[in-house]
Amino acid sequence: MGPVTDSPLPLFDLDRAEPPTDVGGRADVPPIAIHLFHDTPDMAAFAQRILSDRRMAKVQSRILPGGLGAATDLYRSETTPQLIIVEWTKAARALLDQLDHLAEVCDANTKVMVIGLANDIGLYRELIRRGISDYLVAPLKIGQVIEAIANLFTDPQAPFIGRMVAFVGAKGGVGSSILAHNVAYALSESVRASTVLVDLDLAFGTSGLDFNQDPTQGIVDALSQPGRVDDVLLDRFLVQITERLSLFSAPASLERDFDYPPEAYLAVAGKIRRRAPFVVWDLPHLWSPWVRQMIIAADDVVIVSTPDLAALRNSKALIDLIRQARPNDPPPRLVLNQVGVTGRPEIPPAEFGEAIGLSPSLILPWEPKLFGQAANNGQMIHAINPKSKVAEGLNRLAQMISRREGPNSAKPSLLSSLFKRS
Repeated sequence: MGPVTDSPLPLFDLDRAEPPTDVGGRADVPPIAIHLFHDTPDMAAFAQRILSDRRMAKVQSRILPGGLGAATDLYRSETTPQLIIVEWTKAARALLDQLDHLAEVCDANTKVMVIGLANDIGLYRELIRRGISDYLVAPLKIGQVIEAIANLFTDPQAPFIGRMVAFVGAKGGVGSSILAHNVAYALSESVRASTVLVDLDLAFGTSGLDFNQDPTQGIVDALSQPGRVDDVLLDRFLVQITERLSLFSAPASLERDFDYPPEAYLAVAGKIRRRAPFVVWDLPHLWSPWVRQMIIAADDVVIVSTPDLAALRNSKALIDLIRQARPNDPPPRLVLNQVGVTGRPEIPPAEFGEAIGLSPSLILPWEPKLFGQAANNGQMIHAINPKSKVAEGLNRLAQMISRREGPNSAKPSLLSSLFKRS
């Protein structure tokens, strides 16, 4: 194993757009201490991006120069953290020697991750034999490293963690709720994935009406006792709509105040996302700390807008917030709804996307009769007219979110120009 300092590939990929490669959500890293030792300025910048990610919020971290040698010197006088990450760009033989020195000063329970350049299966096996927890080969993406860290501290017997998909309207009346409900239905029926729909518009939610249900318990019962929520209570609170779709309905009542802390929403979200591969959150059009936290915590965010100036302004504000708070996540998806209202001045979709820096993933035409009939009958769009442009678009959006193709996916049609991938 010779020197590996000459590599044609960059050590780190700092591209901010990282489409997730898994269907499940990425788990947050638990509250641990991490020390990261770098040899190069690129690694220092890369480390800062990793440790400032939203999924690392509970981690106590230090970024230190000097690589393996500095780590060994430090731990002669300090206790080692739960995880040490070291960058290595020199000869592989020297790496093994240095790790032997580090092992002499490490606590028995400390995990060590090495980031290097040598794509060598023999080196990897030797590192694992010596007790190294993981070896990552450049070039790397931020999400890849975070996932590797989470895997080191995740119980392999823990339940599957589903993806959280947040729907938020750029303003009132854009149709965010009805689209959230229909996409949840499409995920369950067209993609055939188990899905939970959660209606968080506690005072004015319409999920019960849209699915023709009148449950006596729902999301408020969970939010009022988040510490007690378990599988038994979830089974009691959830309403089974179809074989693969469950509903957490809102009370839609003005007889009480719904003043729950953001922590309650996040705690319940963590319990629900273990129930199904996809959890769709129908967020109300209001701004509060808990709404902000739910948007930031979601694995995917869908912004529903209409092609007018007020919605454009609000969409841009949401997109700017999301990009700032989630720099290592894919951008949100934009849905332009109610396009083509007769006699209404509208901003063309291309200009709308250019102004906010995000092209629409889906453009839905103005279909008041179809939406009105579905709402009044307590049915989904697919039940009213499964061959409509709207139904086809909702299926396509569900496939984008799930990163799957449904079992009966049709070949691209003349509508494909409306349904753009973001």
